[in-house]
Order: sequence, then structure tokens, then C-alpha cells
Amino acid sequence: MKAVVIEQYGGKDQLTEKEVPTPEINQEQVLIEIHSTSINPIDWKVREGYLKEMLDWNFPIILGWDVAGTIKEVGDHVEGYQVGDRVFARPATTPNGTYAEYVAVEQDLLAHMPERLSFEDAAAVPLAGLTAWQCLFDAANVEEGDKVLIHAGSGGVGSYAIQLAKWAGAYVATTASEKNGELVKALGADHFINYKEENFYDVLDEFDVVLDTLGGEIQEQSYQVLRKGGKLVSITDVPDEDQAKEYGVEAEHVFLNPKGEQLQQIAHLISEGKVKSIVGHKYPFSKEGLQDAHELSESHHAKGKIIIQMKPSAC
Repeated sequence: MKAVVIEQYGGKDQLTEKEVPTPEINQEQVLIEIHSTSINPIDWKVREGYLKEMLDWNFPIILGWDVAGTIKEVGDHVEGYQVGDRVFARPATTPNGTYAEYVAVEQDLLAHMPERLSFEDAAAVPLAGLTAWQCLFDAANVEEGDKVLIHAGSGGVGSYAIQLAKWAGAYVATTASEKNGELVKALGADHFINYKEENFYDVLDEFDVVLDTLGGEIQEQSYQVLRKGGKLVSITDVPDEDQAKEYGVEAEHVFLNPKGEQLQQIAHLISEGKVKSIVGHKYPFSKEGLQDAHELSESHHAKGKIIIQMKPSAC
């Protein structure tokens, strides 16, 4: 099968096309023909070698950990799925990712796609949607009436987090650039902060939860807006425990744990019109397409999700 791989760590030019064997599935897996995948920061962080101590893999490495497609083969112990089903998933973190024509996925990571959802919109969901879900509900226990600040609300995780927090009944503030102000308000944000014109910590206080998608200085400043006993949840830098204690708050770093059951819950919300994907950019499945997509993701200025179309019309 065709895949885009890296043979060594480095810049985007390390992404190259290669013919590799089609995966063989075990009894607990299905083989998915990929219609669309998406780009996430973990993709280029692995490519650069930032995670090589955590992920000790041999080359070649196929990046990519989002998939939407159709089942082509079903393992003997798989139940509830059959050949031809439209599915999506955040596959396990292995060196055999989704920049390829096929991928093997464990059944407990799978979810059925909503009927009228395109493959592009479906591929945008798993990693970012599950990350938002686990940050808000597993880590922060967001409930009705909570005040939640979501940094970078127009980004991949942020766009889902706004919608999920609003579905839970929270009051949501978010930071974004002026050009994305209308987008985040349309997603449900109650308070939009143009980060180029005002400091969020000057206009917000007594918040229950902060979802930090940026890290660094933004994370340090975020403690100021939390109430005593509030919680900061980060998907970037690991929070400083001493700093959290100084402010009288809790802080936690979340690394996604893929779960098909949670993804199916998000699928139900999509079917009900409570959650939608924001696909801001689409690229073809090629060496050049992946390189351009990585460059955009690394700029931190992508709107919503960046999609890779494996087929001319992934619908």
C-alpha cells in the first residue's frame, strides 16, 4: 500500500512516499480503508524527534493518529462491526499510523460514524474531540453552571471543547484572534477575548476550570483567573505543582487515552446537532500535501482541523 513515512527525525522534508506492506490484523482488530485522516501537533512532534524517548520506535515510521474510513476486514473476535461499515477512531499510538491507505485498529477504539457525516468531518474528531472530552469531564469534572476558560478556542481541541462545555451547561470564555471571533461565538462561547488586544487575566476571575492548550507563559498566567479550589488542565506543558499550590488550585496534565466508547458518545452528540467539526484546511494525500499540512500545523495558526484527503472526494 502507499504510505507517507519518515526514515529519520527532522523537518517536514523527511516526509516521503513509500510502498509498504498492508497491515495484517489480529483477532481483536479490523482493517480500515482510510478515506481521510487529520493532522495533530503530535504528528510533527514525533517527526522532529521530540518524543523519541517516550516512543522508542524503529524506522520507517508512519505518522498520523486519526482515521475515518470503511472496514475491509474483521477479526474473528470482533463484535458489532462488519465489512463495509463506516467507522472512525483514534488508533493506538504505534509507528503504523494513518498516513497510509489502510490501518489496523482495535475494536475497543472504534466508533460508528454518524450517518450523514462526511469522512473529512469524521476524521477531524477522534484525537481532538476525545482530548477535549477527557480534559473537561474526566480531569476537570465540568458541570452545569461552571465557568470554563478555553485557550485557543478556534483550534482543533478548542473548537470541540467549547461545544462540549456548552452542552454540559457551562459558561465558556475563550481566547482567539479577531478573525476567529465570530467562529468561536458561533460555537457557543459566551465571552470572546481577542488575545491581541486584551489580557485574559485582566478581564476574567473566579473561574472553575482553565483548559490550557498553549503552555508556557499562558499557563503561568492562567492560575490568576481560577478560584480557590479551581482546576487547570493542560495538554501541553506539565503544570508546576508548587505554582498550583501557591494559588490554591489543582493542576493536571492530560495525555489522551483513546476510547471508542467515548468517541461513540461524541458521535451521538454530532448526530443530535450539538457538536460539529470545524475543518479549516484540506490537503491531498501525497508527500507534498503532508509537508504543507505539517508546515501549517507548526505555525499554530490553523483554523479548526487540518484534513488529509486520501481519495479525490472523501465523502
